[in-house]
Amino acid sequence: MNTNTPLKAIPHKTGRTILALMLREMSSTYGRSVAGYFWALAEPVGGIAMMTILFSLALTAPALGDNFPLYYASGFLPFILYSELANKAGQSVRFSKPLLFYPGVTYIDAILARVTLNALTQIMVFVIVVATIIVGFQIDVILDVPAIATAFAMALALALGIGTLNCYLNWRLPSWERIWVIINRPLFLMSCVFFNFETVPQPFQDYLWFNPLIHVVGQMRRGIYATYDAEYVSLSYCFGLAGLCLLFGLLLLGRYHRDIVNG
Repeated sequence: MNTNTPLKAIPHKTGRTILALMLREMSSTYGRSVAGYFWALAEPVGGIAMMTILFSLALTAPALGDNFPLYYASGFLPFILYSELANKAGQSVRFSKPLLFYPGVTYIDAILARVTLNALTQIMVFVIVVATIIVGFQIDVILDVPAIATAFAMALALALGIGTLNCYLNWRLPSWERIWVIINRPLFLMSCVFFNFETVPQPFQDYLWFNPLIHVVGQMRRGIYATYDAEYVSLSYCFGLAGLCLLFGLLLLGRYHRDIVNG
């Protein structure tokens, strides 16, 4: 390191690098117009609308409250947040590979840029969709903002940890990306998007508890529904699993990132 460079200039340089990568991601993913963000909003709205129509035909009321769109939004939106962020994080090194040859750009910058941009996008989508449902249906609800923020933090931590580990696995095992897609498909049905965890019979409930997305969705519903306790939610399990994946991912990328970039 150049001893003439002030230490405070290092994080400043890193911040500028991450911002530049975020702008590149915005241009390539969402285009140069606001219309590009329409699709980020259209997907969850379409999914919630479809679930509302189908289940309202078969059920008289959702498992919590009396509004189908709000119930399914409380499960579907945190699931989509995790899914989108984990996929984006897992492809970050490959996406920014040409830029990683520059000494000022690191694999950590690439991961943080993609995760930060897409997290802000998904949180914006959540706020717009939930606010529209509450105002549009005139729902009397008391939101627990700290609990909702905790659910966001849980989904973000899981996506960052698993995505970082997948950055290495996608390079080491060429078929891993397809395998991961297959593994994740059942998660949509097993993450309490359509039902409450308490309604699952034993012994399946005990097995389902180890799905970390159960805890994310439960924490989100705890924040939206004042009467829902979600006693099964374990912050330590969710954050611990996320931290473990992140640790192994960073260790493996630190050891092999040059091989990944040059490969």
